[in-house]
Amino acid sequence: MLANQPLVISRLRHAAGLVIVLGTLGGCASWHSAERMEPSRSSGSSSNDADPVERSPTATEVAAEKAGVSPTAPVLTSEAINPTAPATYTVKRGDTLWDISAMYLKDPWLWPEIWHVNPQLVNPHLIYPGDVLALVYGADGRPSVYVQTAGGARLDPMLRSLPLNGAIATIPYSSIAAFLERPSVISKEQLRSAPRIVALRDHHVIAGAGHVVYAQGIDRAAQRNGRYAVVHVGDPIKDPDGRGMLGYQGIYAATGLLTEPGAPATVTLTDSAREALVGDRLLQVDNDVPLNFLPRSPRNDVTGRIISVMEGVSLIGQYRIVAINRGKSDGLESGHVLAIDQAGEMIRDQTGSPVFGLKIGSAFGPRIKLPDERAGTLLVFKVYDRMSYGLVVEARRPIRLADVVRTP
Repeated sequence: MLANQPLVISRLRHAAGLVIVLGTLGGCASWHSAERMEPSRSSGSSSNDADPVERSPTATEVAAEKAGVSPTAPVLTSEAINPTAPATYTVKRGDTLWDISAMYLKDPWLWPEIWHVNPQLVNPHLIYPGDVLALVYGADGRPSVYVQTAGGARLDPMLRSLPLNGAIATIPYSSIAAFLERPSVISKEQLRSAPRIVALRDHHVIAGAGHVVYAQGIDRAAQRNGRYAVVHVGDPIKDPDGRGMLGYQGIYAATGLLTEPGAPATVTLTDSAREALVGDRLLQVDNDVPLNFLPRSPRNDVTGRIISVMEGVSLIGQYRIVAINRGKSDGLESGHVLAIDQAGEMIRDQTGSPVFGLKIGSAFGPRIKLPDERAGTLLVFKVYDRMSYGLVVEARRPIRLADVVRTP
């Protein structure tokens, strides 16, 4: 019995040591677990030393980030809402995002600031016919518009049907269809890559509807029956702000169908507005211009001028397409909205005091520039490096060439 006593004592000591080790490890694990659960309550540290909890972005910030709007944009209040804005509105076929934005906001380009992104939707930024939009105000008074979901009282299953044309566009396609078919300005980028007519069948000097022409530069992999606008290159367009040449006037001649790819390719003219000549350029009709973008103000200050207008009219009204001398290099993107200011005229001051008792005629009076005045709103829909195309969505007064466009 006594001989075995040291062995028993040794085993008891080992067991006690194992219990102490396990208890220590368990205590450490418990302490680390508690630290992960409640980091701000650890002893010996103040609330200022705790790591800040990462805040989830708000719906407005998500929408602004997706749309390319600075998240530091000013917070909108109820004063930005149109007094006639409805509490709910059912989107109809034929509506545009610009019209809906103008219905809710005094300044439609601020739409991303009130649009509430619903992450449950397939694409939370697109609006479809049949959607019911609701205008609500948060506890802080901030307005928000979102796609209203079914209320709790309605429990029956619902089937959502979408029209074949999909989401509503920002601007009506019909307003720019003619521009896509008959471009009036050729940018320098387009001119460098545009195919050109190198010959006319049967040695004709000019060609019209029904004639066949041969074009060099069309991709061999291009599909047959592709549509091309035949454009005569006109006078160069110079930047009125002294930044060199931007492009050329495009004079529409005809529309052609690609009947046989190759080098050169065979193109049949289907209609014509004037004669097509050797050297005329072929611009592929771009019917896939994306029109689902959020109208918004540019991040930076942009100031430019109108350099051309489609169809060559002297006075520009609503839904006219114009070209401006600012583009990607200036920070412009599709969906950016610019204010149009009517350029102030230069006049002679005829009200000066007489000199030596003689009235100074108007030809000798000092020249005075009248201030620029707000004339309308432009929505940019196609952007090149140094120039862009935009649609005049609002015209308060006649707009002319050389009028100023600027960040609103």
